[in-house]
Amino acid sequence: ISANGGCYRKLGADECMKYRSPLVSRYASKEMAYNFSDRKKFSTWRKLWIYLAKAEKALGLSITDAQIAEMESHAEDIDFAMAAEEERKLRHDVMAHVHTFAHCCPSAAPIIHLGATSCYVGDNTDLIMLRDGFDVLLPKLARVIDRLSNFAEKYADLPTLGFTHYQPAQLTTVGKRACLWLQDLAMDMRNLQRARDDLRFRGVKGTTGTQASFLQLFQGDHDKVMMENQIQINHPAFLTLAYLVTGQTYSRKVDVDCLSSLASLGATVHKICTDIRLLANLKEIEEPFEKEQIGSSAMPYKRNPMRAERCCSLARHLVALMADPLQTASVQWLERTLDDSANRRISLPESFLTADIILSTLQNITEGLVVYPKVIERHIRHELPFMATENIIMAMVKAGGNRQDCHEKIRVLSQEAAAVVKQEGGDNDLLARVQRDPYFAPILGQLDALLDPRTFIGRAPQQVTRFLSEEVRPLLEPYNAKMDVKIELEL
Repeated sequence: ISANGGCYRKLGADECMKYRSPLVSRYASKEMAYNFSDRKKFSTWRKLWIYLAKAEKALGLSITDAQIAEMESHAEDIDFAMAAEEERKLRHDVMAHVHTFAHCCPSAAPIIHLGATSCYVGDNTDLIMLRDGFDVLLPKLARVIDRLSNFAEKYADLPTLGFTHYQPAQLTTVGKRACLWLQDLAMDMRNLQRARDDLRFRGVKGTTGTQASFLQLFQGDHDKVMMENQIQINHPAFLTLAYLVTGQTYSRKVDVDCLSSLASLGATVHKICTDIRLLANLKEIEEPFEKEQIGSSAMPYKRNPMRAERCCSLARHLVALMADPLQTASVQWLERTLDDSANRRISLPESFLTADIILSTLQNITEGLVVYPKVIERHIRHELPFMATENIIMAMVKAGGNRQDCHEKIRVLSQEAAAVVKQEGGDNDLLARVQRDPYFAPILGQLDALLDPRTFIGRAPQQVTRFLSEEVRPLLEPYNAKMDVKIELEL
């Protein structure tokens, strides 16, 4: 079986003639692929119907133990072919599965889906899938943060060129730069956790959210209607709170909330992986590269950052998907319109599948990032003389020199050195020019100290230590038991 799910997998001939989303066939984890599978979806529908029947029986409706037992015995044996044929006839997915379930539960057939609307199974299942999707993503994000925290700690005091406008700027450290990435990931962690914890159950609300059908079932007994809803949310597999008001569906703003947190994560990952790609071009940092990996079919020497490129490619898709729930929420007329359905079948699973893929890939990257200190040191040597000019001026003033005279000397020598670099392609020789100029004789013995890169990094190492201890490590504590999982990418 191939890693990428190509036609030489053990697939039927017809399957190889159909498009299959690479999000599943090529990339996604088994856990996330299953979470949005037909098996998970329709077995959850059946569990909801079983628990609805149990609640209605407990509240006095004429439902027998035998009917419930019959439903429970067929909760998992779904005849997908029959359901597909029923849907072709009925043009209604929920009723197709009601009929399919009823076919194998003849005695329970009269009470399956009693009092409910399609959104009882559809929306409640979607909310469970969203919650379970977050439960797959959060430990993965925690592991990425953990690996990157270890990297930041290891290189907390390794000086490196900072860049603003992608032009050399004041020095920072490799670890401090990683903390910029970590800060964004920590925000994403909190956003995903909040979105997950804010999810509620739609519960049993009826066709327009008024619970009128259930009030009719229980002959006007409001207490029983409220109790039925409470019984539903007490089930351990469901969500523990219910929305107090809904239309036919739960508010599609919930989808906006969930997918916005994922899109924000996509933006973070794109920024991190773009930085890695830029640094790879400078040969300062590289992502893992396998022993037999090929970077280019034409140029055998190349070590392309294909993992980071994959993350950027998929992160763009994740960010773009955010437009779907925004537009869907904005065009839901009154209590509900069905133009949300087809769109949500695509946008909800694809957002979680895409987030799952980029986190798995980013974990693999952060577990194997390679740093080249000698290359970083060489780049610093090329730029540091320019950055040290203010320190040289201050030293000369302390030695009795005139600040304005020294500034002019440095300005002229700097421009001469810059011309060598830019026009002749030579090395930065500003330091040699300073050493040859008699004016700077009083401070020649200080030049090595003045040009020590460690004196240009400010409090970067201390910032790393405090940030990791106060903000990052506490965030990871709930996931400590899940930190040992290592990602081996098949592609």
